[in-house]
Amino acid sequence: MVARKRNISIKRETGYQESTEKQKPVLASSQPIIDGGILMVLSVLIGIGVIAGVGYTHAKYMATLHENWMWFSNIKEVEREISFRTESGLYYSYYKQMVNAPSITQGLYELTHDNLTEHPSTINVLERMNIYQEVILSILYRILPIKRVLEPIFFYINSVFALHGMLVCALCITSWLLSGSWLAGALAGSLYIFNRLDTTRVEYVIPLRESFSLPFLWVQVAAISFYFKPNLSKTKEKFGIGMILPATFAFCLCWQFNQFIMLLQALSLFGVWILDMVPAYKVRVVLGCEVVSLLAVCVLQNVNTMILGSLVMSFIPATFLLMYIRGDTLTPCSIPSRIFKVAFYSITSLTLMIILNIAAKTVLRLEADEHIFKFLLNKFGVGNPRDFDSRLYLCIEAFGFLQLDTFERMSRLLVFPIYLLTHLSLLAVLFIAVMQNWSNHSHDVGVKDHPVPKHSHLLSARPDLAFHAIQAVFFGALGMSTLRMKYLWTPYMCVLAAFAVGDFKTWKCMLGRLRINQEVVVQIARHLTTITVLALLLAIALPPALKELEDLKEFWDPDTVELMEWIKSNTAPAASLTGSMQLMAGIKLSTGRPITNHPHYEDKHLRIKTKELYQYYAKREPQEVHELMRKYKTDYIILEDSICLAPSRGGCRLPDLLDIDNGVIPDSGQSEPGLVKSSTPRFCDEVRKQTPEYAKYFKHVFTNKTFRIYKVL
Repeated sequence: MVARKRNISIKRETGYQESTEKQKPVLASSQPIIDGGILMVLSVLIGIGVIAGVGYTHAKYMATLHENWMWFSNIKEVEREISFRTESGLYYSYYKQMVNAPSITQGLYELTHDNLTEHPSTINVLERMNIYQEVILSILYRILPIKRVLEPIFFYINSVFALHGMLVCALCITSWLLSGSWLAGALAGSLYIFNRLDTTRVEYVIPLRESFSLPFLWVQVAAISFYFKPNLSKTKEKFGIGMILPATFAFCLCWQFNQFIMLLQALSLFGVWILDMVPAYKVRVVLGCEVVSLLAVCVLQNVNTMILGSLVMSFIPATFLLMYIRGDTLTPCSIPSRIFKVAFYSITSLTLMIILNIAAKTVLRLEADEHIFKFLLNKFGVGNPRDFDSRLYLCIEAFGFLQLDTFERMSRLLVFPIYLLTHLSLLAVLFIAVMQNWSNHSHDVGVKDHPVPKHSHLLSARPDLAFHAIQAVFFGALGMSTLRMKYLWTPYMCVLAAFAVGDFKTWKCMLGRLRINQEVVVQIARHLTTITVLALLLAIALPPALKELEDLKEFWDPDTVELMEWIKSNTAPAASLTGSMQLMAGIKLSTGRPITNHPHYEDKHLRIKTKELYQYYAKREPQEVHELMRKYKTDYIILEDSICLAPSRGGCRLPDLLDIDNGVIPDSGQSEPGLVKSSTPRFCDEVRKQTPEYAKYFKHVFTNKTFRIYKVL
């Protein structure tokens, strides 16, 4: 048997006017993927096969890494479950619950009348959380003839890895559609795979919501790339819409942060419309798909008011209103007037969005998402610096700013320098195209007794590039501001970098300046360059990747295993437990016991409840903590010295956050106006002594090197 290293901790944080003049813009339409002839059809079939192979390779690679790091197929079931850290364990628990339910109907009833997740309250989990993916997978597992050959947990994780194979295929197809070369598509997929440290984290956070949703987002982006191509037949347009709508719906269904991503995309669509780069009717169709998808998810979540009160649901109606007022035809005016109109419409749309959003939130009495906006304000130094929820987010590395070493790693593996040059070039081309288009519609257009110039510009035949240039800016801004969101931006880097290397028209333009106009030479040059870059990437990245596959580890967390087994053996099935949000998700999953709080933090009442329960890490008298525990009918408290006794790190340890929120000077000595010194000892540390004043409220019942459990008397 191959020796394995014990892996105690695995963590890494971690859109134009029709052209009627025979002009030759620099960036004209890319070569069609199918151009008639046996060779072209054969090339397409080979390309499809290669892209499918790249997608399968990625899925297999992720699954192998996961197995190698965890030895997942050989460890105990409880170890497999607790390897799903924090909210991952909470989401997987609903899949497990549905699989083990006496019937599908009973399982659904238990989810809609759940009294385990937020004891003693009963909640509708389908309304509160995006777990339809778990419901669908559990139903598939129950009805498909696979129970004898595949355990439920393996069906679950393999389904997620398969989705990420689809994600890579979507990236490849997007680059293929943009460049006209399936080789560029294969390069995009390869860049994504070999830059996995910065493009994905699915191999170790499998059940997270973005692990399900991001594959559908990139399918939608690929479909938009196809739909935005000019001169499509009605059949092809319907095909594009038929891909955009279900992909958008699936994306929105799977992630509670869907509204923020859809807002960025809606802003991108507004950009290509107001700059007249994409026909208005196509922009309306995509925006309509977003609205329909969000409303459908809202209905499926029992009218989730967070969706109805989201900014995107206020921005899209504002955009539709401005589209109706402005009309779809450009009226002649000077370029300065055009710039003024763009600024006016942009400011008006944002103003209308804010007004509609305030009105919606007032009518709906919506407060569930207020913590997100508080976090954003505090992130940029605005707002209440002592707000507990904001500081809690700001102290999580995943919600910090993007680390600069991301660019170093992605530069070593080729993608970032090519992407940066490509994106800057696209933005320059977009600016020139906008100026050309507006010049064609200035007051000088159609001077009496002179022919009207044809409405053509640099991106007339490539409106899809305008959309990607703008959307990549928004995704980049989000990725730079929030580390967790870089996984929206880095795949775009791979797509645009590969597009630049293999784009036919770009190569035709560059070689044309050297007076080389033979098409065969252009084709050879671009394909040879793509192959060269791909070979260089393999030479740099393949050996370390193969070496990494030889690194065998084993999941090892005996203290948590002991904790779970003690709870199952020594507590009543109805006994409720309170502890850190991260730990509680695992408790519910592995023991099935009721929990009082959990890491899905998107409800105002839960946030208030969690802060009150967390007072056992604050400087509080035992009777105060006891009253709070009895208020929420807690039977057992689980304390962790890794939290209670953690060294201060810039005021980011949980006890310090609680002290500051309570108006107390923390142990770090950090003093702010309004804080006072407290003589009350820290409860979590003092209770271990079991002095009479503590022992009459809390009985010590379990200890190991990591956890202490106290029964609430």
